[in-house]
Amino acid sequence: MPSILETHNATDVRDVVHRTVEAIAAGKVVAVPTETVYGLAANALNEEAVDRLLAAKGRPVGQPLALAVKSVDDALDYVPDMSVIGTRLARRCWPGPITLVFEDHHPDSLTQQLPETVKKAVIPSKTVGLRVPDHHLLQAILRLNAGPLVLTSANKSGEPAAITADKVAEDLGDTIDLIVDDGPCRFAQASSVVQIHGQQVKLLREGVLTEEAIAKMSSFIVLIVCTGNTCRSPMAERLLAKRIADHLHCKPEDLADRGVMVMSAGIAAMPGGQPSQEAVQVLSDRGLNLQDHESQPLTDRLVRFADIILTMTHGHRTAIVGHWPEVEPRVKLLCQDASDVSDPIGGPVELYERCAQQIDQQLASWLQTWADEGLLNLDASGESR
Repeated sequence: MPSILETHNATDVRDVVHRTVEAIAAGKVVAVPTETVYGLAANALNEEAVDRLLAAKGRPVGQPLALAVKSVDDALDYVPDMSVIGTRLARRCWPGPITLVFEDHHPDSLTQQLPETVKKAVIPSKTVGLRVPDHHLLQAILRLNAGPLVLTSANKSGEPAAITADKVAEDLGDTIDLIVDDGPCRFAQASSVVQIHGQQVKLLREGVLTEEAIAKMSSFIVLIVCTGNTCRSPMAERLLAKRIADHLHCKPEDLADRGVMVMSAGIAAMPGGQPSQEAVQVLSDRGLNLQDHESQPLTDRLVRFADIILTMTHGHRTAIVGHWPEVEPRVKLLCQDASDVSDPIGGPVELYERCAQQIDQQLASWLQTWADEGLLNLDASGESR
């Protein structure tokens, strides 16, 4: 029987991680927990280890194995020309229960450095499946391992996936070397598998993430930010949604079905705050309803998910980039002439009207910019994404 490392009996879980990394470096085939099901892992740079994994799995020729990497940045080493939609899904879904399948044709891809027999197992049909697992042990193993791991579910081909270490031992026995037992898997079902072809998304296998969830994750998301999220950014949110909906010949409330989401938040907002009555009136005069808006604070999730973050002032942009420096390329001033949109709070309704006019004029030019950059498809005959 294989050796078993039980995390709940370990004095220090780091010892489990180091012993697993040592086993992988020595060419062993190991069963590791993921957030979905238990997986079989081997060093992707070791041909003999991958051959042994295939033998244990009983994997038919032509059914590709995935590569597990530790981050989106690492994934770009394997898909240097990752498309907008691929980058969007990777940023929003990883680490997480989804395998993304990309075309493998870039000459600088690290797949070219894999041994030939491993290439046949990983990219038999000129595509490569990548996974960034959301499990603390496997993430630690990936950080310490030199290179990617070949990863597949820990079961015989055609049999149900194992969600406990005991089931792995029962099904695979002496065909593998080590099992890391971290208890039952969190989701207890397979990862979703999604193929990216240019800007198109195709669900190959529904797992933890449904087709509807993946469609939402693929949407073009604009986040507009001010201070309190009670006047400037909510007005901008509704004005932008109306402009995009007009281009797509649909209602603003139907934009999500067309692959577009427009949201707003405030860097100092309290959740559930009501919009200013002046802002409500200004938008009502334009046929737009703001009465149902509730303020929300800027969060890590909103920042990570947004394709574009538009700020009302330089100060807002500086605050966001200072807190989340990695998103700097996606944070833009609303005013492309580098001016600020001043806060109308406390002023008369006429000041709010001028503020809304300034915002709306600036939004008009952004639509064409996003279309030119391939972020937004303004073709009314199809979905934005």
